[in-house]
Amino acid sequence: MAEKEEQNPKKTNEPDKTLKITKHTLITTAMEKCPEALGIFFEHGLHCVGCGGAGFETIEQGCQVHGMNETEIEAMVEEINGAMKEKRQNRR
Repeated sequence: MAEKEEQNPKKTNEPDKTLKITKHTLITTAMEKCPEALGIFFEHGLHCVGCGGAGFETIEQGCQVHGMNETEIEAMVEEINGAMKEKRQNRR
């Protein structure tokens, strides 16, 4: 029986390029991974930082509670991901 070789990803100082926020990401996780998300939430009328639901609601759930439709939610998520991408590019 051949032993399975362990695969350890190579650790580097490069940011994880696969990191992406989705509508299924918890609100608090989005704010932790992308501090700029807080301002984006505010621009869209979501004051998540003070909300008790931010720790267990997804972005989609929070947006739906505030009456946002699917198109608006997707656009806001893309805006957050754009802010993350810009921040990564500025670090170089």
